[in-house]
Amino acid sequence: MAEARYYDIRHVSGQVTHIDIDNGVIESAGTSFFDKAVVRALGETGWGVIAIDNFSGRSQAVIETVLQDALRLARATEEKVSLADAPSRILPVPAPALDPRDVSLEEKQAMLAGIEAAAKVPGVTSTRGRYTEEINSVRFEDASGHEYTYEITRCGFSVLAVARKGGFLQMGRESEHTIRGLNLAHREEMGRTAGERAVALLDAATVRGGTMDAVLDPELAGVFAHEAIGHASEGDIIKEGGSVIGGRIGEQIGNAVLTIVDDPTMPEFGFEPVDAEGVAVARTEIIKNGVLTSFLHNRETLAAVGGGAAGHARGVAGDPPIVRMSNTFIENGDATADEVIEACGTGILLRGSRGGQVDPGRGVFQFNAEYGYLVRDGELRDLVRDVSLTGEILATLHTIELCADDRRMHQGFCGKSGQSVPVSDGSPHVLLRSAVVGGHGAA
Repeated sequence: MAEARYYDIRHVSGQVTHIDIDNGVIESAGTSFFDKAVVRALGETGWGVIAIDNFSGRSQAVIETVLQDALRLARATEEKVSLADAPSRILPVPAPALDPRDVSLEEKQAMLAGIEAAAKVPGVTSTRGRYTEEINSVRFEDASGHEYTYEITRCGFSVLAVARKGGFLQMGRESEHTIRGLNLAHREEMGRTAGERAVALLDAATVRGGTMDAVLDPELAGVFAHEAIGHASEGDIIKEGGSVIGGRIGEQIGNAVLTIVDDPTMPEFGFEPVDAEGVAVARTEIIKNGVLTSFLHNRETLAAVGGGAAGHARGVAGDPPIVRMSNTFIENGDATADEVIEACGTGILLRGSRGGQVDPGRGVFQFNAEYGYLVRDGELRDLVRDVSLTGEILATLHTIELCADDRRMHQGFCGKSGQSVPVSDGSPHVLLRSAVVGGHGAA
């Protein structure tokens, strides 16, 4: 296109199915369809971006007009944008074992109802189940002649159980999401686990907050990897000066046992066969043996900041791509989980996640665990509740002393700039020395 330094078109169409069951009652169930495209043109300075609904069937003449409109918007921008060169390649998408489109909505409702009903163990007063499914058909083309098409399916179940004793409430949650298609295997165990945990937490002890050695389970340690390191390594945040690890490439910022990775090629919930700019995806070691080795980039932030490779641009249907994580995790060590707990001696094991907050600019975080166990003489003791982990990102990286060999991944969605994308994060069990643990009551 004349006068455009670059342009691309990313067209995403597909369908979303959701089912919600609240206390045995189906609140909503149905499928909706979408057909959106985002057109970007890079002018002499910056971007012009246009989003289009109902893109399918548009003639080439209409598309060319849209590109010209995007270029006119680009001329009005003042920020000078450069794009780094990057390889372009697409990976095959893992075929789902069972395409969820081959299973009726009624069958899916029955599966979800079974999970939700199983959570109603004695002591549980409220339950909620959800099924989500999204199928995206993606077509990409750019000014360099790169063209890709692929389809990807994501689906999964989640269940919440609430137990009550008097006016006191506790919750248990379980979820499982995948790109590998619908699993028709018996799922009631997911519901029972959520319900039994909620009931057990009603009688769990509380702990007095303080500094102690702590073991993080794969879910909570994965949240730390995603929230505290993954976001801090995103190239747009680095470019804006909003990250405590900005300008530290090549520095030893953590213990030598620690390697943290973002890998879009893994067949996990955050898998992408090619990024949203048509750039090849690859495993990126953010931290390797404690040394900061790479940031996560799109082509624009790589040109502006350096330190890493492009391939981490993602965008939801109809929105421009931004720098995002995919599958982010702490790499396995060579200890067993039992050895990590034994090495803890006296302290606490923190399990699960109930959210939290992180400030990558100030380099501080606070995460709430779902529950925990006291550790005495290297063995698990009392179940505890209302526990949290607080600290400084850089200091905590140095206190991770031991990593087990039992990495597990957990699936979810990550929000940024109004866009929510599927991700997974994980870790083996890890040991933190002198962690700041929050709680109430006496140990």
